[in-house]
Amino acid sequence: MRFVALDKQHGHIEAELTEAFARLLKTSAYTLGTEVEQFEAEFAEYCESAECVGVSSGTSALSLVLRAAGIGPGDEVIVPAHTFIASALGAVHAGATPVLCEVDEATGLIDPEAARAAITPRTAAIVAVHLYGQMCDMDPLTEIAKAHSLFVLEDAAQAHGALYKGRRAGSLGDAAAFSFYPSKNLGALGDGGAVCTADETLAARLRRLRNLGQRVKGEHVELGYNERLDGLQAALLRVKLPHLDAWNEARRVRAERYQELLSDEITLLTERPDGRCVYHLMPARFADRDAVATALRAQGIETGIHYAPAMDAHPALEGIATVTGDIRAARDWAAEELSLPMHPDLTDDEVEFVAEAVIEAVTETASAGGGRC
Repeated sequence: MRFVALDKQHGHIEAELTEAFARLLKTSAYTLGTEVEQFEAEFAEYCESAECVGVSSGTSALSLVLRAAGIGPGDEVIVPAHTFIASALGAVHAGATPVLCEVDEATGLIDPEAARAAITPRTAAIVAVHLYGQMCDMDPLTEIAKAHSLFVLEDAAQAHGALYKGRRAGSLGDAAAFSFYPSKNLGALGDGGAVCTADETLAARLRRLRNLGQRVKGEHVELGYNERLDGLQAALLRVKLPHLDAWNEARRVRAERYQELLSDEITLLTERPDGRCVYHLMPARFADRDAVATALRAQGIETGIHYAPAMDAHPALEGIATVTGDIRAARDWAAEELSLPMHPDLTDDEVEFVAEAVIEAVTETASAGGGRC
């Protein structure tokens, strides 16, 4: 049982993808160009944002937007202690210091009160990571940020199309960073990313920074980077974008079925009542995660871990990131989370097979002394 099945997804739209590739071949606009511009406009409209700037990856989106906002050496950026390392690397690459704070026990999302407690005179930004397809509690985060004049960056790499109080991911912060890594809800056929923002000045600087600091061709007005979105990836993303809502709804149907089958036995992700999760992942928690993963693998079921260790334990961040307060919940998530197969083409039979295998694995683990999950 595969964790993702991109071949199935692409099989449904193969003719459209092929047509887009052929269209690009005729233009020779392989870096930036018309396809990128049209995708930027379409994705901005989808995200209910005024501007979209395509870049080379989600990680570059995070680092470039912080640089464009003037955040760098001497500044601190608050990041949840449970997330993918790129959420902190964006701050590091901008020259700032990531400050790791606690997350919510039920969702794994940043705890607004922990973020508030982490603020110092050096704090410049808060990274609100929309993890597993679910958006953070944005109202208190934006209120905290406004009170302290902080930049709010949505890390929406896992939340394409997710909602918070009826508003799309990418429309609530000062800017939002997206990844189009192939396995994302909206994935390219290679790397890609984007920044959405309502700030035209910020967007203009992002366009310069991604393209070697050029204002116009040959006129380099600042020290920029080569972090452009390929025309090919933009063309393919344009094909996939109109299908995104249907794919997200299919993920929600699969998640509901998992919940029906497993919620009495297993600790699953709590969905916030004021949002709409798009289930980029289907996280479950187990006291003996490794034993459960081994048992599922023996039945041919692929799983993932998102994410371990907790951010403070990464050797790459040693001496760079700092921890504020108690991050017990973040460490618990890192120790217990196991992602079950999740993609729009999962069948009911496949979900039921995985659920039965999970229950069996938990029972066997408990019998062997692992305790209840």
